Amino acid sequence: MSFWKTIALTIVAAVLWTGPAFSQQKESKARSSDLIDAVTALDDQKFNEAEGILKAVLAFDKDNDAAWYYLGTCLLYQKDIKGAQEALKKASELDPGNYWYKERLALAYSLSGEEDLTISTYETLLKEFPKKNELYYTLVNLYLKQNQFDKALAAMDQIETVFGKNENVTSTRYDILLRQNKPEEALKTLEEYNKEYSSPFVLTKLGDHSMAEYKDSLALAYYKEALDLQGNYAPALLGEAEIYRMRRNYEGFFGTVGKFINDAESMPQAKAQYLSMLVQRSEPRFIQNFRPSLDSLFDCMVMRHPADSNALKASGFYYYATERSEKAKVLLNKNMRLHPESLDAAASYVQLLGYMSDWDALPAAADSALAMFPKETAFLEMKNVALYNKKEWQAIIDNSLKIIETAPEDTSVTIPALANIGDVYHEMGDSKNAYKYYKQVLKLDPGYAPTLNNYAYYLSLEGKSLKKARDMSKKTIEKEPDNATYLDTYGWILHLLGKDQDAKAVFKHAMIYGGKENSTILEHYAEVLEALGETDLALYYHNQAAARKAKESE
Repeated sequence: MSFWKTIALTIVAAVLWTGPAFSQQKESKARSSDLIDAVTALDDQKFNEAEGILKAVLAFDKDNDAAWYYLGTCLLYQKDIKGAQEALKKASELDPGNYWYKERLALAYSLSGEEDLTISTYETLLKEFPKKNELYYTLVNLYLKQNQFDKALAAMDQIETVFGKNENVTSTRYDILLRQNKPEEALKTLEEYNKEYSSPFVLTKLGDHSMAEYKDSLALAYYKEALDLQGNYAPALLGEAEIYRMRRNYEGFFGTVGKFINDAESMPQAKAQYLSMLVQRSEPRFIQNFRPSLDSLFDCMVMRHPADSNALKASGFYYYATERSEKAKVLLNKNMRLHPESLDAAASYVQLLGYMSDWDALPAAADSALAMFPKETAFLEMKNVALYNKKEWQAIIDNSLKIIETAPEDTSVTIPALANIGDVYHEMGDSKNAYKYYKQVLKLDPGYAPTLNNYAYYLSLEGKSLKKARDMSKKTIEKEPDNATYLDTYGWILHLLGKDQDAKAVFKHAMIYGGKENSTILEHYAEVLEALGETDLALYYHNQAAARKAKESE
């Protein structure tokens, strides 16, 4: 739901259920049925109709405060913030004691970013309606947004005076004092609350504060006290686990984390996030040494939440990261099947198959994903990767044409698809069609580097239009001067044009940026060196190219 729709629904609720009372005398002046019609039109989202009715009422009775209020509401719907402010301000002037008029005016000020007016309007409301506790919290948030910490603290003092202490106010006060660099006062706030009330939340914050001050024994005591009050309180369990981890008490660590993972009341999303973070932040040795314990945590999470997408996805990627690809595949496939409405579930499974280089399973998975999300061309692109590795050239052309058909106006999609068709035709030995598609690409984007490079390189292999090839290739290295592939093409064309000294400089640059990892680039460099009479160095790079080629074929 959009932000504006949320605001609109809130406004309608206020209008229909908590709308302002207006005096009997004013009702007699206006046609009350017209106001009812206007509110009905608002409820049906017929804003122009509602606006017309309300303006007609105001032409008949310009002092009708309710009509001004509803007009302001209508204009908020239509994003006419300034018009809404003027209408709501008029309503408030006509009936200065009406809470809803001022509350809605404050909202209109906040939507236009007029924070000072928003705050002053809420402050006025608070003076007139001191028992409306939502006003205090709104003001606290506004003060914090402007870093007016003292005013925020004063507002919380008022909350405690009127409504008594609560853990949310205590926590907010603690956070503000920390932001003011007053850690001792912040700690005192928690301690004073803890003397009067028993709260796992506050006890856990005391534990966290002690941890930050490297007082792990005190922190552990607070966490245990919190857990005595609520044995499955997740923040306290994770705080306790962190102390055990710091102390290298891994039996205690995994035992405590296990309680959190096994707890039926804790949200599966929180469990998945914690375990994923644990794996990402841990050193490889930790993961290797405690793999059985980590396996147990992930398996327990999936057992507790067998259909939860977060649990299945986190577990799947954990098993892939720890080189158990088949188990990862089962988990992410299950996630996709159980959540056919989830684009993320489908993308995760298809992505995994790409990571695994499972070119046999990937096309079918991409087709399943496309059946659910027919406009997501990324699945067709992933399918093309698999088909390329299977050398199914015609299928790639068909897929690429489907991509263009699906998003004909999106050049970020159509240009790579056209380029892909050209590349595939070249693989099929059909240079005529390959160049035809390359020309289409360059007509749409004359600077599209992948096609400029491929077109230039293939011309160089044929020994055709070398100057044209050189000019195209030069554009690629101007755009990406450290791209070893593009440097290789440019250097090779210079060699074919007899400019070996220039070519040598280009290949030396390519060697710095990854050229040594590619057998073709090494071989080209060796041939340039040979043409320059540098036979010993040429032999060295010929040998390097042969070794690299053998490694690439393994």
